[in-house]
Amino acid sequence: MLNLRFFVENKKPKILCLGAHADDIEIGCGGTVLRLAKDLPEAQFYWVIFSGGAKRAEEARQSANVFLSEVGSKTINIQDYRESYFPFVGANIKDFFEKLKEVSPDLVFTHCSNDAHQDHLLLSDLTRNTFRDHLILEYEIPKYDGDLGTPNVYVCLDEFVVHRKVKSICDIFQTQKQKQWFTEETFKSILRIRGIESNSFSGYAEAFYCRKMVF
Repeated sequence: MLNLRFFVENKKPKILCLGAHADDIEIGCGGTVLRLAKDLPEAQFYWVIFSGGAKRAEEARQSANVFLSEVGSKTINIQDYRESYFPFVGANIKDFFEKLKEVSPDLVFTHCSNDAHQDHLLLSDLTRNTFRDHLILEYEIPKYDGDLGTPNVYVCLDEFVVHRKVKSICDIFQTQKQKQWFTEETFKSILRIRGIESNSFSGYAEAFYCRKMVF
């Protein structure tokens, strides 16, 4: 195992966070975003949600501002593509990705390519297709499909970040409270499992899948 620290030659790195639905980024990589925001306050964050209508959009914007509260430069973009129908409007979403090329990010967070949800899978495919020469970290979302895999990149999180991530998700996304899996226990449990796998100093970590990394 090789321990690496976040290092960028560019003092103002561009970080692009992509999520199909309002809470995906927070669940998948919220702790890592909080770490990056603290360690790289000069970073430029681009936060894009593809499906967020009415109350979900309000929650998404509120949450993005909470997770990026320590960042000096942030762009929050919430689209309203129909949830669960992404493959059927793929051409439109592809056109949107073409515009995202202008961001030219140093790091991209997106859904895992093994994710069974059709919306998540389409975004993952388009991310790899669009950002071929960029570092892409694919995050995971626990859910009924049972599609969690074996990640190969871990970001260790201290207990303060873990608490802040989990509490923010559960406090902000009230529209999801009726779902039996949407609990603090769920979110903390997967962080604990990944913390064991990575021998995290705190016992907690977020995990990612990386297809290609160039040193």
